[in-house]
Amino acid sequence: MFGLSGFKEVDVAYVAEIATKGAHLIDVRTEAEVAQGVIDGAIHIPLHLLPLRAADIPQDKPVVIYCRSGARSAQACAFMASKGYNNMHNLAGGIMAWARSGNALSQPR
Repeated sequence: MFGLSGFKEVDVAYVAEIATKGAHLIDVRTEAEVAQGVIDGAIHIPLHLLPLRAADIPQDKPVVIYCRSGARSAQACAFMASKGYNNMHNLAGGIMAWARSGNALSQPR
């Protein structure tokens, strides 16, 4: 269920599952952070550019936004929800939680 914030906080297992079903993954970290590795298939849109590039995010499937720890991605989800985007998900714990769970990181494209 989506809370009053307009987005859902989700865990690593949920993201891994919906990623295989074609969910859109958005990485809002900085270039330097992204250079350390990404979740495979993620699109990089730095948080400060999100207002300019929000229209680039498809709405046909669930969208998972992540950052390093989950704080910036929560801001991004709230922003997107305020602009009328639905089906937004924030990866709780960010990419750090993803890596701690043993999931692979890919090199950015």
